[in-house]
Amino acid sequence: MRIAQLAGREETPALEERLAKLDPSAPSDYREIAALLASEWSLDPPTFVGLSGGQGAGKSTLSRLIAAACEDAGLRTCVLSLDDFYYPLSARRRLASEIHPLLETRGPPGTHDLIECRDAMRALRQDEAVLLPVFDKGLDDRKMKRLVRGPFDLVLLEGWCVGAVPESESGLDPAMNSLEEEEDQDGVWRRYVNAQLAGIYGEVGQMLDYLIFLRVPDLVAVRRWRLEQEMERTPKQRHDREAIDRFVQYFERTTRSMDQTVPGRADLVVGLSSDHSVFGVTFVSTPKTT
Repeated sequence: MRIAQLAGREETPALEERLAKLDPSAPSDYREIAALLASEWSLDPPTFVGLSGGQGAGKSTLSRLIAAACEDAGLRTCVLSLDDFYYPLSARRRLASEIHPLLETRGPPGTHDLIECRDAMRALRQDEAVLLPVFDKGLDDRKMKRLVRGPFDLVLLEGWCVGAVPESESGLDPAMNSLEEEEDQDGVWRRYVNAQLAGIYGEVGQMLDYLIFLRVPDLVAVRRWRLEQEMERTPKQRHDREAIDRFVQYFERTTRSMDQTVPGRADLVVGLSSDHSVFGVTFVSTPKTT
């Protein structure tokens, strides 16, 4: 097992058996990471796990594999996607009208309903039915809800800015890119985003018992991965390269900040190459395996 060797973890028969049960079509590196985590958590599972990383890093894929591996380890697991907690389009338009026009575009901190997310995380630990939102990116709006029944042993929240922290006030100037320079000249938008990170996003971050960070190589790779994701959508819903370049600029400031601040706080850092392969795995915690 290549990842076990990179991480300095022991390869056990139980670990190999768990790995063999995971989706063989999924990336082998992510299957190994999922099997390792489930084996370690089987003795002392965290309650709330966060998984973050840049656009296109494979958060959804890894989350699905972790959930499957944890279920195999006897841990009832619920995966929440931060994307599903985007505000409805009507609410974002209201934010755009009242605070700043850039807030109509989903993505940055301040465009998710983190109070709803926080409350859902807590409810999923209880013996009760929980209604969870579902966001349709094609419609750019919420379209339905899904019903799940707690209690869950482990709740995994995946999202690109999970675990992000606010920048210092001095770090908000000058503008990071052409989007900020041309459309946020007075800094109202980026200061609002920063205030959200200091508020409810930080509160949700403090709830996490374990944080996984998929560290992207650079924004060039993020743009390319985002374009690859776009090709998976129907032709009518696809955006061109120019639109993607603009969209990525909404995420640039927080993505760069997270690259500097999250590795020192995460429990697991996974270093990604531009081809999505894993070149480094750093566990902070001491292994407890079965």
